[in-house]
Amino acid sequence: MKKVAIGIDIGGTNTAIGVVNREGDVLVDQCIPTPTHGNIDLYIEDLTVAIRDLIKSVKLLNDKTEVIGVGIGAPNANYYTGTIEHAPNLSFKGIVHFVDLLRKKFADMKVMAITNDANAAAIGEMIYGGAKGMKNFVIFTLGTGVGSGIVVNGDLVYGHDGFAGECGHMTLIPDGRLCGCGGRGHLEAYCSAPGMKRTAFELLAKYNATDSLLASKCFNDMDSKMIYEAALKGDKIAQEVFALTGKWLGQGLADTVHHLSPEAIFLFGGPVAAGDYILNPTRESMEQHLLPVFKNKIKILPSKLKLGDAAIVGASALAFNELEKMK
Repeated sequence: MKKVAIGIDIGGTNTAIGVVNREGDVLVDQCIPTPTHGNIDLYIEDLTVAIRDLIKSVKLLNDKTEVIGVGIGAPNANYYTGTIEHAPNLSFKGIVHFVDLLRKKFADMKVMAITNDANAAAIGEMIYGGAKGMKNFVIFTLGTGVGSGIVVNGDLVYGHDGFAGECGHMTLIPDGRLCGCGGRGHLEAYCSAPGMKRTAFELLAKYNATDSLLASKCFNDMDSKMIYEAALKGDKIAQEVFALTGKWLGQGLADTVHHLSPEAIFLFGGPVAAGDYILNPTRESMEQHLLPVFKNKIKILPSKLKLGDAAIVGASALAFNELEKMK
């Protein structure tokens, strides 16, 4: 019997779901919107339909397939309690007993576990990606927010309450931009995809840059891909967006290095597709802010997992790990 697991990545905008085998191959997948209506029961129903459709699809491909369980990556998810708690980029408020709600729909699953979405990406990177063989590394996920997963001595760091690793909410600029969590000046407010948009509009206003390729874009329509495409065409505003984002990100990474001394820091998410536009200023800024003992030691690397697969694969690996613990 071929064993597979369901991996679910709950993002601020979309939820990606996939069926993954032990080798880390995503056999079938689909994406549904992460709702803005805040109705968790309706969302669980939508998620249940999507999962069952995928299970049917994979069994059509191979009827000798056993779905061993579900692994979930989500913002502010607590591995210990199975809850999502006060997630700033989700419409579900308060403490949501996510695993309990989903388990009611899939009582026959052997395992069901949840962790922070960035922790799930870290597991995927460690088992299937560029961190294979590394025992000390950090992954930063740049998307709707900025998440991070920390691996120390080969173990994912959860902390005493399950919420360790919120590096995206380190204070970068005191009394700076309002962050989605309600705080001010956090790394996420500057280096997430929405943060890059905010930088672009600040620069457009600062320089009155009506000739910029970005000047005709409205705030809600602009995304990091548009900024990258404009940078490729030589747009000065777009290029400065990447320079500033890299400066801020490198500063945050330097703080992370000082705390953890990792072998490498991996970057994952849409903005990372810009390659050297984001990586070069980030490396330069990190080295500038590091203590001498750490200089030229820490690698900054793009994730080696596919953009759409990393958190799915990591979440599914969480399910496989839970199965191993039961033996």
